[in-house]
Amino acid sequence: MEEQRVVMLNKYEYGMIINSLNELRTKLIRENKSTEFVNELLLRLLNIPIRKRTIFQRERVSNER
Repeated sequence: MEEQRVVMLNKYEYGMIINSLNELRTKLIRENKSTEFVNELLLRLLNIPIRKRTIFQRERVSNER
């Protein structure tokens, strides 16, 4: 079975990764090297679902006084 890892990123971090991979892709194109791996990774990152996490949790309120 393939090992999977989960990384939690904010919008800024996610954008930095996408930008860095795109710059690497551009560099590889200029050098006439294969971009297949970078292309696949960029597509996977651009298509991942966004899971919104709630910061505030609802507290249980008892009816006892």
